[in-house]
Amino acid sequence: MEINLPLEQGIFRKRYKRFFADVERTNGEVLTVHCPNSGSMKGSAIPGAKAWISDSENPKRKLRYTLEIIEDQGVKICVNTQRPNALVEEAIQGGIITELTGYETIRREVKYGEERSRIDLLLSRGEALCYVEVKNVTLGADNGLVRFPDAVTSRGTKHLRELMSMVDQGHRAVLVFCVSRDDATHFEPAADIDPVYAKTLIQAKAHGVEVLAYRLKIDPPQLELTIPIPVQIESPSGI
Repeated sequence: MEINLPLEQGIFRKRYKRFFADVERTNGEVLTVHCPNSGSMKGSAIPGAKAWISDSENPKRKLRYTLEIIEDQGVKICVNTQRPNALVEEAIQGGIITELTGYETIRREVKYGEERSRIDLLLSRGEALCYVEVKNVTLGADNGLVRFPDAVTSRGTKHLRELMSMVDQGHRAVLVFCVSRDDATHFEPAADIDPVYAKTLIQAKAHGVEVLAYRLKIDPPQLELTIPIPVQIESPSGI
């Protein structure tokens, strides 16, 4: 995937009111930009870090610019959570996610489940259905470890219940962690941040939900899911 809007590099200053961030341009001007990330951005909203912002080229938009990438000490992190679904879909179509090849159609945002959810991607081959939920991972730790979530996510836990329900109905259900930082080597749930989510993830895997993690290669303006990384679910730290 290419970010097909003009990109500009600056310095990240702060994030506030959830969807606002200040980025300093090279000329010293501070822009307030859209921050498309509903998480806590723990470990990525780093004052003084490099930042890439995209220009919508729409002067009528309230916030013309969008925060896309933050780089700290050489580690690039894609913080735009509107990117992962398209990245995973592209990787499926390109045969990168080998576990999800062989399907004939892909649909986005399909209503499903008893808890009134929408599945990110619904794959089909004849009558065979595969429900794919995508989660964006930006929280890093030591030695290449990445973790999810970065804040308590009751919505994420609901999605795990819905995926288990699809397994009960005879369908395939897959959770794909889109690891949006380029220093990642392995993944585990952040049990100390959200123990309910971590325990439900363990239950989901035991129930037949498949869990995958693929790392993002970030070379602005190019973004690409590249290789799988190991997933450690059964005994994460903090549970």
